[in-house]
Amino acid sequence: MTDPARWAALPFHFWSVVFFCLGSIVGSFLNVCVYRMPRGESLVSPPSHCPHCQARIPWRSNIPLASWLRQRGRCRACGAAISVRYPMIELLTALLFLGCWLRYGEVSMGLPLVYCLFVAGLVVAAFIDLEHYIIPDAITLGGIGAGFVCSMIVPALHREAVLVDALRRCLVGVALGGGLIYAVMRLGKLLFGRHRLKLARGTRIYFSEEDLVLPDRLIPYAEVLYRRTDAIVLEAREVELADRCYWNVRVRLTRDALQIGDTTHRPEDVPCLEVVTDAVVIPREAMGLGDVKFMAAIGAFLGWAGVLFSVMASALLGSIVGLTLIALHRHARAKPIPYGPYLALAAALWVFVGDRIAMWWLRM
Repeated sequence: MTDPARWAALPFHFWSVVFFCLGSIVGSFLNVCVYRMPRGESLVSPPSHCPHCQARIPWRSNIPLASWLRQRGRCRACGAAISVRYPMIELLTALLFLGCWLRYGEVSMGLPLVYCLFVAGLVVAAFIDLEHYIIPDAITLGGIGAGFVCSMIVPALHREAVLVDALRRCLVGVALGGGLIYAVMRLGKLLFGRHRLKLARGTRIYFSEEDLVLPDRLIPYAEVLYRRTDAIVLEAREVELADRCYWNVRVRLTRDALQIGDTTHRPEDVPCLEVVTDAVVIPREAMGLGDVKFMAAIGAFLGWAGVLFSVMASALLGSIVGLTLIALHRHARAKPIPYGPYLALAAALWVFVGDRIAMWWLRM
């Protein structure tokens, strides 16, 4: 399978067309993954259907790229608009698959196939994180497992001819990738782990059973109280419970305790709390554990060199884009920026131009 001579009977660019078409088909499936995985839905049942009218999409209306153009971006049954994201992911995946073949097709057949699997995972992770701020374990933990399997089948993935050496590089990549991002996450928590939300003087906010209710938004406790040490803190001018009131006290809520001045309650015993305050401090993350596992999966495929490049390049790309969006008032400073897309972009750059970057770096 990995011997290019076996595939030489057909022209090289015949396979270029095959990989492009295969990529568009896989891209159609990736659209299903991007939509259903964050919602916990099955990837195979029910069959493809319109999310608006639930009408089943027949095969002739589900041809990658062509169907969206022919239907002018609308559902044939109800006429609802179909997001441009669908053909965009199909085209992007087709171009990435084509690029994998053009870059590695003359080396072996195994390498472009492995890299096609890898970039498909990058696409799914990036688009899910961009929309939902999560990267599912099926992508991250599954990617780590896939990296080990691919390293066993195609040791050339790590520029090795011996299976044991390839697996060693894979293991080092996983450990270094996950370890580096975990260290960055912990450091970010220490430096930027709290965010102070200023409110209008005398603002009335509420602590419900599941959410902190602010005048303009809800903040679910599950999103900010990850660890036992995480806490929502404020200085209250007035606190109202069902049976008592407090004035000018400090309120601190963790997963296990609600402190009001010198009094400690169990959170489950206080279903609702009304507070008048001017500001509230909430915990926040520099990045999530999903990014840690995602970087470990990248390391399983790219090894330690790809990890180092991906970490540095993603930080640079994320900083440039984030600061630009903030300067253009397209993104609030307090709003999180998903890091997964930048990790994915940096890893893809390493796949296609990593050797050139390494040679340039060595010359420097």
